[in-house]
Amino acid sequence: MDFVTFFALAIPLVAVAAMVIAHPSPIYSALFLVLTLFLLAVYFLFLDAHMVAALQIIVYAGAIMVLFLFVIMLLNLQSEPQRLHKQGLGKIAIIGGVVLVAELLLLLQRSSSDAADTPLPDKFGTVEALGGQLFTTYLLPFEVTGILLLVAVVGAVVLAKR
Repeated sequence: MDFVTFFALAIPLVAVAAMVIAHPSPIYSALFLVLTLFLLAVYFLFLDAHMVAALQIIVYAGAIMVLFLFVIMLLNLQSEPQRLHKQGLGKIAIIGGVVLVAELLLLLQRSSSDAADTPLPDKFGTVEALGGQLFTTYLLPFEVTGILLLVAVVGAVVLAKR
């Protein structure tokens, strides 16, 4: 992926991701997160990982975001934002953002054009390679994530019943 394509996708991706945090309504924040996940899937398409892009859309933008929206609706969160004015958190967020931008600029400066031309492994992005990694190397994090999602849904149902 060349730099023009990278930045043409990065600018809207960062803007939409900022709207996930900045929007006062949790419903709209979740919908902006869906758009963020779709834009991230476009990155996977440009990296020739078509299976990962499809899974990004089906699993994350589809199933998990439907689960998040279900929990938001179940908890009956009001659209009226509750403003917490804490000046210290704003300063910490600005400092963290500046550090993040500095790290990204340093990373872009260090990256060379030779690394972008490195050929991909033979089975990169295929179902076999993805399944092999998921159910061997990353089996424990995969199972822990499933348990955490189950606990979150059960917790939302318990809270909603009160």
